[in-house]
Amino acid sequence: MVSISDARGTISTAIDNDDGGLRALNLDIHSHPETAYEERHAHDAICAFLEARGFTVKRHTYGLETSFEATVGQGGRLVVFCAEYDALPGIGHGCGHNLIATSSIAAFVGLATAVVKAGVAGRVRLLGTPAEEGGGGKAKLIDAGAFDDDIVGAIMAHPASQHMFQPGFQGIAGFRTIASHKLRVEYHGRGAHAGGEPWKGLNALDAAVAAYNGISMLRQHIKPDERIHGVIEKGGEVPNVIPHYTRMNWYVRSPTVASGDLLLARVKACLEAAATTAGCTMNYIFAPTYEDLLIVDSLCAAYSDEMAALGRSVQVKQIEAGTISTDMGNVSHKIPSFHGVFGIPCDKDVPGHDVRFAAAAEKGQAHTECVLSGKAMAMLGWKLLTDDAFAAAVRRDFEEALEKAAEG
Repeated sequence: MVSISDARGTISTAIDNDDGGLRALNLDIHSHPETAYEERHAHDAICAFLEARGFTVKRHTYGLETSFEATVGQGGRLVVFCAEYDALPGIGHGCGHNLIATSSIAAFVGLATAVVKAGVAGRVRLLGTPAEEGGGGKAKLIDAGAFDDDIVGAIMAHPASQHMFQPGFQGIAGFRTIASHKLRVEYHGRGAHAGGEPWKGLNALDAAVAAYNGISMLRQHIKPDERIHGVIEKGGEVPNVIPHYTRMNWYVRSPTVASGDLLLARVKACLEAAATTAGCTMNYIFAPTYEDLLIVDSLCAAYSDEMAALGRSVQVKQIEAGTISTDMGNVSHKIPSFHGVFGIPCDKDVPGHDVRFAAAAEKGQAHTECVLSGKAMAMLGWKLLTDDAFAAAVRRDFEEALEKAAEG
């Protein structure tokens, strides 16, 4: 029987021995920011990294060009580390997904090494999950069967500005998020010469502006833990042509999918009233809904303990849910999941989704923190594979979380 301390040592040594390669891969992903479903460079770089270390990699998996999968081990239970690597348009890695990928890859390398060395039953998988930033990559992977195996845990961690945590903490294990409906709306009008015969036109931009203003007024009357935000993606071409077509992109966030459905109905009323006002027709283009993230207490407690062993104090569970969303929430309603948060050094005025956060995500200390998180995640995987009581507790906590979610 391999002791916990010996497993920690094997995992830590394996990750430390490859730190130079992990750092180079981290910087490579960061310097080639790619948006949802366009992450070809990241896909190829990660696959090459794994193949160079002897891992067998399946490229372009589950019908997604930029997804991949690598699995090590035989029999036993299966643990999956989720790697994100998409960037934000115009901002780059302003959400630090280069660090998410690096931490999950580190966890996979560390746990795979420990499993092979110890000869224990169990399988370790690294799954490439593209398009978290609005594209719903994990939702599509769920539909394609990527999470259909008997997986006992899906694991990942996300960076955040260090100042966001309560004093004395360097991260959060149980990071709570809310649900998010995502939709585009297209308005179709009729073009005309804006100077010569504007009365012959039906202005699709008027519909978009009326919709934006209507929803802006609706924001006064929503709950503090709800959010509505949108942009005009297509607003016309030139001032002297009445726009015949516009397109908007909206996120509607609420604590759960059920409460989000109610808020979405109010948003759609504004969108449809705007079309009527401008005399335009309209249609919706829906993207996958992001579900709220379910917290598995035993996973969170174990991660906090492992981070403490690495010299980091991590809050076990966030009290109030953050008003942000992730497609890892969808996974968390299907299998026991962990989505921790680790802090990286930033100035106090630097939020996520900002070019300054993208710059911070490139720094050496950010890499150090993501690797520490990777070591702790690898130990979560080790416990799930080798500790029957822990695996049973995780399953029990997951089922209780599902029951509470169903009760509303």
